[in-house]
Amino acid sequence: MEKEQTTPDQYPLTVNALIAACNQKTNRAPVTQLTETEVVETLDRLRLDVLTWRSDGARVERWEHRLDRRWHLTPGRKAIMTILLLRGPQTSGELKTRSERMHSFASVAEVEATLADLAAGDEDSLVRELPRQAGQRENRWMHLAGDEDFEAPAEAVVSPAPKPAAPAGPRGPTAMERIESLEGQVKDLESSLGMLQSELLALRRRLGDLDDGA
Repeated sequence: MEKEQTTPDQYPLTVNALIAACNQKTNRAPVTQLTETEVVETLDRLRLDVLTWRSDGARVERWEHRLDRRWHLTPGRKAIMTILLLRGPQTSGELKTRSERMHSFASVAEVEATLADLAAGDEDSLVRELPRQAGQRENRWMHLAGDEDFEAPAEAVVSPAPKPAAPAGPRGPTAMERIESLEGQVKDLESSLGMLQSELLALRRRLGDLDDGA
């Protein structure tokens, strides 16, 4: 997601480029040291959930994500989710500063409205606000993707000061929109299957010509 927005000419990514991006030492928390085997196995697991996909027609295998459709990501929502996935829990001010290369928010209030939009819904929430810790002036936000959870230490939690309600963001996806999204994913899979069938048929014909020639 980060490279798609910051270096679009290099996206979709080869496996080697993806490994380098995963193991980047800057703008990462935590810093990882993933092997090629770990990255490839993870890509395959994500592909089973239609979260990643191999690009068609490239001489070198390249991979792209499918989260725009799954999470109904606008440019602002995508920038926020990208930074949270890369760097963990952050304040709205930190998110505004760190997302500049991906999306320019007019104000911290606009970031907070986007966060409120991402947090809307009990089952479809993508982020949640953490209790303010001792010594902090602002609350932090964390993403809810995956199985890993984060909780602030109990002894550090203090009651947050009341704050004005965030401006209403765009409505969350309706049931019909989610159905349309799933239908779009099915069409993508059918298209990819059709291409594979065509390639297999062409291969069989070439093998048949070779047998006839022999």
